[in-house]
Amino acid sequence: MVEVASGKARIEKDSMGELEIPEDAYYGIQTLRAIQNFSISGLRPLPTYVDACLLIKKATAIANRELGCIPADIGEAIVQAVDEILKGDLRDQFVVDVYQAGAGTSHHMNVNEVLANRALELLGDTKGNYSRVSPNDHVNYGQSTNDVIPTAIRVGGVLALEHSLYPALEGAIATVKTKAIEFQNIVRSGRTHMQDAVPVRLGEGFRAWEHILSGHQQRIQTAAAELAVIGLGGSATGTGLNTHPDYRLRVAEILSDYLKQSVTSAPHLMAAMQSMAPFVALSSTLRNLAQDLVKISHDLRLLDSGPKTGLKEIQLPPVQPGSSIMPGKYNPVMAEMTSMVCFQVMGYDQAIALAAQAGQLELNVMMPLIAYDLIHSIEILGNTVEALDTKCLQGITAFPERCADYAEGSLALVTALNTHIGYLNAAAIAKESLETGKSLRQLILENELMDKTTLDRVLDLQKMSQVIGSN
Repeated sequence: MVEVASGKARIEKDSMGELEIPEDAYYGIQTLRAIQNFSISGLRPLPTYVDACLLIKKATAIANRELGCIPADIGEAIVQAVDEILKGDLRDQFVVDVYQAGAGTSHHMNVNEVLANRALELLGDTKGNYSRVSPNDHVNYGQSTNDVIPTAIRVGGVLALEHSLYPALEGAIATVKTKAIEFQNIVRSGRTHMQDAVPVRLGEGFRAWEHILSGHQQRIQTAAAELAVIGLGGSATGTGLNTHPDYRLRVAEILSDYLKQSVTSAPHLMAAMQSMAPFVALSSTLRNLAQDLVKISHDLRLLDSGPKTGLKEIQLPPVQPGSSIMPGKYNPVMAEMTSMVCFQVMGYDQAIALAAQAGQLELNVMMPLIAYDLIHSIEILGNTVEALDTKCLQGITAFPERCADYAEGSLALVTALNTHIGYLNAAAIAKESLETGKSLRQLILENELMDKTTLDRVLDLQKMSQVIGSN
């Protein structure tokens, strides 16, 4: 409950009655009702989501002003109010819990009220005088929660990708590409099923990560293309009721300028408003990226395990003490953090899938959940990849001698002998080596299965670890 000190309130009225609003609040009565109804998580809307809603309100105010649907001075005041907030003012006025009225009406009206009240001030009037500037009749002219919120999810997704995830992925891809070159001639033992396998090059492992991350980047970009097709202009049910015939095309043009990419009006507004498929598709690519990031983070931890009792083929940069009781201990904390974030993204993906199928008829009422989970997934993945890159990947060093010792001592080297002495003979040699402690080379020569020159050529680790067609 919002407490109002005596004499420090204004009275606002809606269709349900009157309430006292703190006089310094820019939100209004519908926001206050939402505050009273939805004290659920303490989570407020993500700043990027707020920005998306503000950009939509700016575009709609400009379009409606140009088309003569709202007075010019009111349209200009709304645009100025948006610009002020985008620069950082009044950010504390967006207060509705993430878990709120279905479809996002509460958050939507929070935005409308804040813009209306700031526009009133800019016009020399007082907050709450909605007969002059109305949250519904002016800020929200020609709009509905039902077309604004799915558009805001799209715009918010684009903003989050461009500002966070894409730059982070590009940085990480560049780093692992550099490390692939740096470590290209270091041979280490391969491992499958956590057991010895034929040798590989440390650099090729990093090159594999480069290809994996690049593939995810492409898949995300492909899915994100659908975000640029918007249903704004559909109004309440997709019919465009109470909108100017040119409105939907004009707001798409304006949003294109803001986002610096082509935004188009959907060929069928009702479909764009009802289906959450673009968000599910994008979320699935984020989940897919998260799954491989978990694998990479686990690989980093294994290769750095030790320092005395593990593999310790690489060294991750120590960034903080690792134990409250064991002195001198450093842990692979950036890799561990990465897995935690990725598990959260996977959970969000499941929630988004469930929410997407929960729509009925002309509306999906689970959009607030989708908005938060999708945009948050993008941003925490972006922050995570950037942190993993700058605080871990860029500072990795290798221990070539350790890698070589493991590679030389691996029983899996016997695989290269298959075509020379046969699979069963090779298996017998491997078994004898494990039992006696003698090296594969020693046993091959003792049993006169191959001459030394041929054996040296066959067990050339550099040749064995060369990846066919690698680039």
